[in-house]
Amino acid sequence: MQENAVLSSPALQAPLPSLPQAYAYCRDVTRKSSSNFYYAFRLLPADRHNALCALYAFCRFMDDIADQQDGVASPFSGGSRKEKLAALLGSWREELRQCYAGTPRHPISQALADTVQRFPIQQEYLAGIIDGVEMDLSRTRYATFDDLYEYCYRVASLVGLACIEIFGYRNPSARDYAVNLGVAFQLTNILRDVGEDGQRGRIYLPAEDLARFGYAEEDMLAGVYSDAFVQLMTFEGERARTYYQAAARHLASEDQRSLVAAEAMHLIYARLLDALTARRFHVFGTRVTLTPTAKARLAVTAWVRGRLGLF
Repeated sequence: MQENAVLSSPALQAPLPSLPQAYAYCRDVTRKSSSNFYYAFRLLPADRHNALCALYAFCRFMDDIADQQDGVASPFSGGSRKEKLAALLGSWREELRQCYAGTPRHPISQALADTVQRFPIQQEYLAGIIDGVEMDLSRTRYATFDDLYEYCYRVASLVGLACIEIFGYRNPSARDYAVNLGVAFQLTNILRDVGEDGQRGRIYLPAEDLARFGYAEEDMLAGVYSDAFVQLMTFEGERARTYYQAAARHLASEDQRSLVAAEAMHLIYARLLDALTARRFHVFGTRVTLTPTAKARLAVTAWVRGRLGLF
């Protein structure tokens, strides 16, 4: 994605490229992101791969808007930054309506408009994702896990619900699978990014959990690594694992092949959580990641398991 693309209003993107060019733009966004999702998407047929890239590009675009609030390089400086970003988000709410009306004004929504015509993705799912991004513009703390769950549901579970409409499924339990897996993914992301978020003045982990383990907000923001911090993070890691386990219980045997890309992401994110745990959550000043080779191997493992019905 171009550095300043996220700062533009969808109304400024005319004239639109051809539909193949719009999809190529979305594929480029996905590829350049180095996201865990990219390796899973490569398991899909071309039409579904393109659709997932359009959905991912939309979600990435919304996420980048939220990141601009904390970005030191953002041109939105001073007290008006939040207001301008909120207005930009509002313009994308309208663009989403235009997308479903068949009159998109941006390459991403152009590809997405075609995608939602071919796959039954509910508009409320994508609108809810925008609601989740809006939460990032309005708050930097979460008092309880119930509060955090609402955020995770909006920015991750709704993405999962949209994704399974592209993957395809037969058993309605796939929706519970998507919701639980989305929460697990987002909790894993939060644990990985605790240090970076703290530098931005953000704490996603619930205040009630910090209090439970005697770890102060000030310590989180200062990057203090202590026994209390490890205990807190271990607790949150086990919470994430309960959502991975719940997702696995809702994966019906008849959907294992169609949801193989989701299971590839499951393996990748679960392995990332294992890596965080093995390093005793040393996340201050470093970013725990998996290598591209490791991600590719896990994606292949998921494909083989899906073909053999071994999930």
